[in-house]
Amino acid sequence: MAPQHPTAALLLCELVMEILSWVPAKPLTRLKLVCKSWNSIISHPHFVKLHLYRSPKNAILLFTRTEALTLDEGAKWGLVLSSVESFIQNPSSALDAQENRHSLHIADWVSGSCNGLVCVAHSPYHPNNDICDIWLRLWNPLIGFISENSPCLRVNLPIAFGFGYDESSDSYKVVTVIRNSSGTVTAQVYSFGGSSWKTINSFPAFPFSVENNGHFIGGTLNWLGLRNPHGDDYDWATVTLDMLMIVSFDLKSDTHKQILLPKGIHEIPREEPILGVWGNSLYLLHDYKNTHFIAWQMKEFGDENSWTQFLKISFQHLGVERLLSVFIFENGNIFMLRGRHHFEEVFYDRRDNSVKRINILANNCYLDALEYVESLVQPR
Repeated sequence: MAPQHPTAALLLCELVMEILSWVPAKPLTRLKLVCKSWNSIISHPHFVKLHLYRSPKNAILLFTRTEALTLDEGAKWGLVLSSVESFIQNPSSALDAQENRHSLHIADWVSGSCNGLVCVAHSPYHPNNDICDIWLRLWNPLIGFISENSPCLRVNLPIAFGFGYDESSDSYKVVTVIRNSSGTVTAQVYSFGGSSWKTINSFPAFPFSVENNGHFIGGTLNWLGLRNPHGDDYDWATVTLDMLMIVSFDLKSDTHKQILLPKGIHEIPREEPILGVWGNSLYLLHDYKNTHFIAWQMKEFGDENSWTQFLKISFQHLGVERLLSVFIFENGNIFMLRGRHHFEEVFYDRRDNSVKRINILANNCYLDALEYVESLVQPR
């Protein structure tokens, strides 16, 4: 057979790359075994970025805690990969799908997800309950990639996390927000692959719900918190509207700024508001006089004038008594809320005003949902 012309070989390679870039990530891990040239294409950083850009944003990570069934075993943390559609249609089956479940150590905590990578914080028991030692690592559960641990960070509790991607340096960063014993709030920033943490002094607020990670959007991490010096030591009944703020941390410049709340909020909600992100939008969710659920969307991130109230619906219609937790799906069209009963979750679809109540937490005493995309990303 005559040798292939270089131009033809290049065109063939580009054609193969174009076709493979539309294939879901999981089958691609097997297609790498077809031949050396395909393995080379699929492993190339340019292809990984192209594939990530084209990957459908229709998956979620479900972070669960399962109680011990016997005295001989402890509680278990786990991660479940699911499509949004499968979870909404049958949440119990999605959570019970063992082929999509990954176990975590009891001392692990998921501090964020970005571009198919999960940031896992490991904090073993410390004899001083006010202090913890933390190591963080990146994990791509789809391809099994695990990064080296970050340098140890010893901090006072409580602590809040955020994880995201800095496109300008092509690096993944984790940010911890810390309030020390004197009430001073600082941030520590670590770029994976680096050798040390960077301190950011005079952070303007402390997130009032440390279980809610910073929300990544537009190269920034965002938290809802209380202005210093209130920190985590507060009584919500005494909180005023001017104490409440959204802090946006820019991962490129390692600087922060305030994002103003929607102008239509004129009084403090009865329960703590909730910040969320889905797709390219920032959401603010809160109750109104403990009778209605209200949702705001910042349609253009960073433009405070683009806050738009797009939902107000009664608790009675939803079948909830309090706004305890809310997850956003399908570009703000579907909301999952904690129901009246212990294991009940409520799914509300604003497109047809429908409500579906499902008992899904019987075997899981904790559930968190994170936006996720299946990818081949493996930072070097």
